[in-house]
Amino acid sequence: MEVNRSIDEINEKIRDGDVHVVTADRMSEIVKEVGAVKAAREVDVVTTGTFGAMCSSGVFLNFGHSDPPIKMHRVWLNGVEAYTGLAAVDAYIGAAQPSEDRGIEYGGGHVIEDLVSGKTVELRAVGFGTDCYPRNEIETMISLEDLNTAKMVNPRNAYQRYNAATNSSDRTLYTYMGTLLPEMRNATFCGSGALSPLFNDPDFETIGIGTRIFLCGATGYIIGEGTQHLPSENMATLMVCGDLKDMQCKFMRAASFYNYGCTLYIGIGIPIPILNERMAAKTGISDEDIMTYVVDYGVPRRDRPLVARVSYAELKSGSIEIGGKDVRTSPLSSFYMAKKVAEELKKRIEGGEFFLTAPVENLRRDSVVKPMRQPAEYPLVKDIMRRKFATIGADASIEDAAELIMKTQTTHIPVVSADGKLRGIVTAWDIAKAVAMKHHKLSDIMTKKVITAAVEEPVDVVVRKIEHFNISALPVVDSANKVVGVITSDDISKLLKNGWKWRIKRI
Repeated sequence: MEVNRSIDEINEKIRDGDVHVVTADRMSEIVKEVGAVKAAREVDVVTTGTFGAMCSSGVFLNFGHSDPPIKMHRVWLNGVEAYTGLAAVDAYIGAAQPSEDRGIEYGGGHVIEDLVSGKTVELRAVGFGTDCYPRNEIETMISLEDLNTAKMVNPRNAYQRYNAATNSSDRTLYTYMGTLLPEMRNATFCGSGALSPLFNDPDFETIGIGTRIFLCGATGYIIGEGTQHLPSENMATLMVCGDLKDMQCKFMRAASFYNYGCTLYIGIGIPIPILNERMAAKTGISDEDIMTYVVDYGVPRRDRPLVARVSYAELKSGSIEIGGKDVRTSPLSSFYMAKKVAEELKKRIEGGEFFLTAPVENLRRDSVVKPMRQPAEYPLVKDIMRRKFATIGADASIEDAAELIMKTQTTHIPVVSADGKLRGIVTAWDIAKAVAMKHHKLSDIMTKKVITAAVEEPVDVVVRKIEHFNISALPVVDSANKVVGVITSDDISKLLKNGWKWRIKRI
């Protein structure tokens, strides 16, 4: 007999204590064992869960009026600035906003966690001073219970899937995908695989605007598509809200990614009502069924190359293969906590504490994500690099290098192998030190870990490298690590002096 039940009928089962709920990973096993038709007869609700870094999160706060009152022009909570372009004593604190005195080690996510944990935080605000809001500044301590309103409103959460990341360059990269080791020595990934809410209802039949969800231990709601919502690429996202006063610290955690920035780990669970066999089949998805791409973050551009296509089962195994090489994998999301979220939601539904809602409007399936419109094309390394340059072999003598520096009037010379691949770099300063210390071999004094530039790399990225590593020239290498040019701080200075006018476009 065909299964065809409604959300109201499922809610009646919840009231009667007769509902059958399973977590999404268990549903995968059930569908595999007995098929979608029988699974639909046996299961009423499938609970999902995800627990990952969701930088696009934050909280609307209302502090109440002081005496005398103040219209807050700027406000800080534990040194983290919140947005005040709202009403007099309303603000929005973003999870990724860093502290002004503690840097990226402490940010908006930490303030939010501190409030939920019951701690008091320092509130400091300044205002203009007006007839109705005469106060110019205030400093006080507040707790969550002191606030009139604390509503979490997250513009982009619960990515359906996320590309994994690796790094083909010769230096360590610090990114929102964590620390990526050079030469593809690791790969990182996000998402909870088969527990992912949006992979268990990929056509948004039951997930939509108004759907009741589990949000950091509280009851929350989906209020729209998330920003960068791209269901055509299995990259749908959600905009969600919930009351911070009902949330629990065990389902949220502030974090800071080394050398990148701060964020907030969010626990989201969404119940999927099994209305028919079709929904049962969809929730039977497994980690082996969910595919994603591995992206090379070693290439500094928006459209980074895809170097592999892998399943979540492969990612979770601990290693994947990229170009015949075994690459270690590590998750940035917590599968343990994602399962805890799904289990807690299951428990609340079975206990009659959580009821299901039908969406009042479906999520869009035709969204397009466009790059930023820019009034100018910024130059790439290939536009200004020196194509005529001197190189020297690693077996050359110090005297050879000194003569070449004098002859070419350059202070930086790439050291290459017989086939032109980069082996190091030697500078005039290195030669001076070598003479003083009586070295004779170039290989003894050259810098072997060289900061390089890529041909298609934007010049502003090279500027950051020059500033960060306190250097004045970089060899330009191709994908085979062959030296194809040199770019110097002098080249960039000349470009800046000309104002890049030759690249400006009309809009």
